[in-house]
Amino acid sequence: MDIPMQFYLLVGAVMFFSGIYGFITRHNVLAMLISLELILNAVNINFVVFNRYLYPEALEGYFFTLFSIGVAAGETAVAIAIIINIYRNIKNIKAENLDEMKF
Repeated sequence: MDIPMQFYLLVGAVMFFSGIYGFITRHNVLAMLISLELILNAVNINFVVFNRYLYPEALEGYFFTLFSIGVAAGETAVAIAIIINIYRNIKNIKAENLDEMKF
């Protein structure tokens, strides 16, 4: 029994909008990073679903997903390094306190 495409897209949409909501409402930079990762994972689900249902013989969606996972891993490593530097300098990681690092 095959699961319809709409169910996968619904999961992707819920993940995407949960990530958007979390990114907008959170004040902690680490929570914002987690929300951004949630958004990227929702996009990856959509890549795979559209590839599977529209072009089942092709692998472009899977390659885009692998590339996106690689970019997300690099982005996470750089973001964690930035967050560690922020914490060392101002002793908290709230987004509203980042303007203290200007001077």
